[in-house]
Amino acid sequence: MDNMRIVTGNDLIAIINKGQTNAFAQFYTLYFQKLILVSDNYVKDVFIAEEIVQDAFLKLWEAPQSIEAVKSIKSYLYKAVINASLNYVSRQKSIEQHHEKIASDFSEEYILELDEENELIVFLRKEIDKLPSKCQKIFKMNRYDGLKYKDIAQILNISERTVENHIANALKTLREAALNVNNGVNRSKNYYILFQLYLF
Repeated sequence: MDNMRIVTGNDLIAIINKGQTNAFAQFYTLYFQKLILVSDNYVKDVFIAEEIVQDAFLKLWEAPQSIEAVKSIKSYLYKAVINASLNYVSRQKSIEQHHEKIASDFSEEYILELDEENELIVFLRKEIDKLPSKCQKIFKMNRYDGLKYKDIAQILNISERTVENHIANALKTLREAALNVNNGVNRSKNYYILFQLYLF
């Protein structure tokens, strides 16, 4: 079964019962990075987030009967990962009461928006890795490491103007890629996410 057609719990159960590991692996890949982003928002540790997401998929594989009544496997995964992340946080420190309420009150619309946002973030990370090597390095030093243009220029022994040009070229490329993804579908939403990511 095409992983894009895995919508309900029964769709995934059919794959697991047939031992179709390749199809399950494709399904895993489709959501893995996006779910890590969600978990990391709570646990603030990407390695812990990876463990939580891996555990969520392992539980699906080992106990598929638990999702027989699930109508949206996407929503189920997001909720499972968020709840597992909150449980982890609650074991580390006392969690605020409103966080617990949020975990139980997710709407389908919220899940869809969260998925679209994370899909764009994953897409942009791949686009960043496609940038020319020097441009990519400078962009990551600025956006990932938080270094100022002056600091980057000193480290790389180049002018601040060169740093500015590389950052400008990277931003232009990423904006165009993001706003053209899916042929412009949800363009306004992509603008909003780009603002959040400081790409405008």
